[in-house]
Amino acid sequence: MRVENDSIDLEMRLYEGKQATINKVYIRGNTKTNDRVVLREIRTQPGQLFNRSDVIRTVRELAQLGYFDQEKLNPSPKANTVDGSVDMEYNVEERPSDQLQLSGGYGNNQLVGTLGLSFTNFSARNIFKGKEYTPLPAGDGQRLSIQAQSSGRNFQSYNLSFTEPWLGGKKPNAFTATIYHSRSNSFSGGSNLRLSGLTFGLGKRIRWPDDFFSLYYDIGFNIIEVVTPEGSIPTYQFENGTISNGTSNNFNLGVSLSRNSIDAPIYPRRGGSFAASVSATPPYSFFNSIDYKTASASEKFKWIEYHKWKFTSSWFTKIADNLVVAARMQYGFLGIYNRAVGASPFERFFIGGDGMTGFNFFESREIISMRGYDQNDLTPLSNRQAAGATIYTKYTMELRYPVSLNPNATIYILGFAEAGNGFLKFRDFSPFNVKRAAGAGVRIFLPMFGLLGLDWGYGFDNPYGTTQARKSGLQFTIGQQF
Repeated sequence: MRVENDSIDLEMRLYEGKQATINKVYIRGNTKTNDRVVLREIRTQPGQLFNRSDVIRTVRELAQLGYFDQEKLNPSPKANTVDGSVDMEYNVEERPSDQLQLSGGYGNNQLVGTLGLSFTNFSARNIFKGKEYTPLPAGDGQRLSIQAQSSGRNFQSYNLSFTEPWLGGKKPNAFTATIYHSRSNSFSGGSNLRLSGLTFGLGKRIRWPDDFFSLYYDIGFNIIEVVTPEGSIPTYQFENGTISNGTSNNFNLGVSLSRNSIDAPIYPRRGGSFAASVSATPPYSFFNSIDYKTASASEKFKWIEYHKWKFTSSWFTKIADNLVVAARMQYGFLGIYNRAVGASPFERFFIGGDGMTGFNFFESREIISMRGYDQNDLTPLSNRQAAGATIYTKYTMELRYPVSLNPNATIYILGFAEAGNGFLKFRDFSPFNVKRAAGAGVRIFLPMFGLLGLDWGYGFDNPYGTTQARKSGLQFTIGQQF
């Protein structure tokens, strides 16, 4: 140190010591979740050199589990200067993660109620141990989901799904099994429908290009039976014909590549995600003896053939404090193998509405929500009814700000601008030919019910089949509809 007149010069000399080695790892506060479920997500293992980026990544992985309060995850290194080691202590606070879904939606001139139970931290190995029922055995990180939808005698649907995120317990290979059944009676002079199916999936984390990536493979089979009562108008009218009566079989294989670096599942502030997937059936028309130029629609689609491509990408950026910009882009395309067969009447995209009347999913349709518009408003028409899009695009921009980050009631407000559209044929597709909407909303996350949303949206453009803009409307959502 040197002092001259009114100035002081300071010289600080730092000597970098040997990088500390992790000695022990402690978990504090997990009163429900088993230690092994937490430890398998931790990147700071005993014997490794201490690395701050590993600590940050561990906090992110623990938050993604959804079992702990993301605002109170607190890593605490305890250094020992004598032997150059460090003990890592992770302090967590359990929060309720199981969810009850109780909702209703109105579509196709009927009210549909939904009752669902989702146990996100289930334990199958303790299923025969009575003392573990609180109300169900928990702590092993498995997911059990049970859902029923009904509008009374006209429509009923049931779905059961189970996921083991670490199949075998040694590697993060996620196994999922789903079985479902639904039936829809002719409530408006249309066709009756029965659908039953099952799906098996296997996902794995991969380390290249980085370890935020994962691969998911699935195989599925479902049977769709269409029966049109005498004197009724068939529901499945589309540009390639009409299915009045018949059974269609859908056997498909799929693969999805995704990357997720979002920092927290409930209120993300930074990071992004993308997913690119394709599912396909065998090209039956290439090796069977059916004359597709003269065959009826029921004959053409006895064994459904298609290839389906989807892409979604999301980004989250913190502007200031907890003010976040969230952006998303989506595309979907349903392709064909043989022009003589044409596009499948099933597996199409139906765009518009809040997504709450999602029972159409069990009719082998995929519903894409669009605020500011009603159900099927942006779905192309055939014979004056929604035939389903074979290609769609959707863009979303949101500005979010939290009112409360309490894990028992996370609340944030948002303003949004959204644009999207559906197209019947690929030649009609234009990524910038979209229907626009804007508005504001609120999201409330309650551990028992999940994410609840209320949006007011204004649709600026004309839906299909009308010459007037939709204008404004309120929409209620349950789950992540973003």
